[in-house]
Amino acid sequence: MSEYRLIRLGEQLRDEIANLILRQQIKDPRVSTFLTINRVEVSRDLGYAKVSVSSFLPDQQLETGVAGLQSAAGFIQSTIAKKLRIRQFPKLTFVADTAMKEGFEMIKKLEKLEADERSAKEDDRK
Repeated sequence: MSEYRLIRLGEQLRDEIANLILRQQIKDPRVSTFLTINRVEVSRDLGYAKVSVSSFLPDQQLETGVAGLQSAAGFIQSTIAKKLRIRQFPKLTFVADTAMKEGFEMIKKLEKLEADERSAKEDDRK
C-alpha cells in the first residue's frame, strides 16, 4: 500500500478512535475523555497499527487509560471495522506518549528562565 494511503488510513483511525472516546462508547471506567489520540502509525502490510495516546493528566492516570484502551482494543477494532471498508483491519496497540506534556513543561521552564533573566537585568540597571 502506498505511503499516502497508509497516512490517510492512520488519520481515519485516529479520528474514529477519538470519536469513540469522546462519545464515551468505550465502557471501561479507566478510559477518560481527557485522553488524546496523537497519531496512528499503520504498518505496510496493514497487520498492525500503533496508537499514540497522550493527556495532561498525571502519568499514572495516562498509563491506566492506555491499559483501558488496550483491553477494549477488540471492541474498538470491531466497531471501526464495520465503518471502514478495508480488506484487512490492523491489530491496534495503544502506547502512552508523553512528548506533548514534556514539551509543554519545557516551554514553561524556558519562560521561567527568560523571566528570571529579565528580572536580573532590571536589578543590574538599578
